[in-house]
Amino acid sequence: MAELIRLLLADDQALIRDAFATLLGLERDFEVVAQVGSGDAVLPAAREHRPDVCLLDIEMPGIDGIEACRQLTGADLGSRVLIVTTFGRPGYLRRALEAGASGFIVKDTPAAQLIDAVRRTACGEGVDRL
Repeated sequence: MAELIRLLLADDQALIRDAFATLLGLERDFEVVAQVGSGDAVLPAAREHRPDVCLLDIEMPGIDGIEACRQLTGADLGSRVLIVTTFGRPGYLRRALEAGASGFIVKDTPAAQLIDAVRRTACGEGVDRL
């Protein structure tokens, strides 16, 4: 069996978070190790669970996903960040990449492309699908 890719999911909408957890949990090489509903909860959860990839929404209560990404990359935990958002704006993409995100995709991306983006992010490849 391939090595598991440990995932942290951060989205303020529980239904979206649960749907992502269910979808990604179907993959044999993925393990959802944490789910949080606010940007403030991302770094503490990452410190506790040591995910390989953090999937972050941009607009969340507390701090936004871009600031959470900046905190994660600054903490040097070895976690890579994939921004998964409704807002496919070039300005958000630029800010996310400047904050250290490895990838950026919009939520209307097909499931197979999301799964591929998670795997590519885990391997250190960049992903940007607006």
